[in-house]
Amino acid sequence: MAKRDYYDILGLSKSAAKDEIKAAYRKLALQYHPDRNPDNKEAEDKFKEATEAYEILSDETKRQRYDQFGHQGLRGGADFGQYSNINDIFSHFGDIFGNAGGGGGGSIFDEIFGNMNSGRGGRSGARRQTGERGSDLKIRVPLTMEEVAKGVEKTVRVKKLEKCGTCSGSGAKPGTGLTTCGTCNGTGEIRQVSRSMFGQFINVSACQSCGGSGQIVKDPCNTCGGEGRLKGEATIKVNIPAGVSEGNYIPLRTQGNAGRRGGDPGDALIIIEEKKHDYFTRSGMDVLYTLTISYPDAALGGEVTVPTLEGSTVISIEAGTQPGTKITLRGKGIPQLNSYDKGNQIILVNVFVPTKLNPKEKATLKELSKSPNIAPKPEDGKDSRDFFDKVREVFS
Repeated sequence: MAKRDYYDILGLSKSAAKDEIKAAYRKLALQYHPDRNPDNKEAEDKFKEATEAYEILSDETKRQRYDQFGHQGLRGGADFGQYSNINDIFSHFGDIFGNAGGGGGGSIFDEIFGNMNSGRGGRSGARRQTGERGSDLKIRVPLTMEEVAKGVEKTVRVKKLEKCGTCSGSGAKPGTGLTTCGTCNGTGEIRQVSRSMFGQFINVSACQSCGGSGQIVKDPCNTCGGEGRLKGEATIKVNIPAGVSEGNYIPLRTQGNAGRRGGDPGDALIIIEEKKHDYFTRSGMDVLYTLTISYPDAALGGEVTVPTLEGSTVISIEAGTQPGTKITLRGKGIPQLNSYDKGNQIILVNVFVPTKLNPKEKATLKELSKSPNIAPKPEDGKDSRDFFDKVREVFS
């Protein structure tokens, strides 16, 4: 089923300000929050939908990409349909928007709801797991414009925390096991009840003694000291599609740092960077190139070889070509992400004026300057404004 428009989900126009987006999400999230709609699948789905819309529209980069390309431009972005239940959404936001170690806190839920926690199994508080989730890795991958145009497979070597082979990541000495945490009695949660004029509130947080797992290591592994992970290196391969842009990212699930004491591994976030090109400038899907030709070539015309992202090609220069003339090579630009559409290569013609001349060249030019077809007339100056307009148009 096709996804609904994010602006329609939040009831906003495309010109909505950031505060309006936050207010609209707060209203819907409070209305459909799972703690206020227990065992209501429709409300849970609406909560997921509103959260996905907020996650995209509250991020300027993602919002710009969505406004330009729609849902197709968000490959690797939010897709809350992949999560099996509402707890996974809270975990996802805690991992991405909270601290890098996956400890939760600092997410948009904290920002929107504050301490609106309840006693419903820690849904708004701690999520019990076998250990502490590993942190995400942010890996910046520089690409040439040619790689952006064609797509590429990259192999990167990274330093990361890996599961301890001696204890298989449990943190316990081989032959021993884990014991129940005495602080939380194995629940992994610490609950604090507070009262206010609005009623009773139960604040649920992860147990600091066991990290929310409900178990502690009695006899730590000698290799990892009870952490369940060690510093190491890994090789990560990633397929980067054609048409990506600076700042796009590709998430590689479970490729991040190993979790502490058997916790889930984090993700690797491949962040795209674009290298500066020797000849080309990128403008969206188009590639801009300045071609400088000699005065005789501009006056007489001819054929000129120019570079493209696919190799060199020959173009024709018409006789009498003026500075600022634009020549468009269709389909020689950058492809649109997840689409068959392709940009163009736009060539801006510049005429070279020599600064060093030998006596013979000077004499020839002086003789030519006497010709009525060579010397400019006052009315020829009317095109100067057009030239600068063309330059601004191409490079704006």
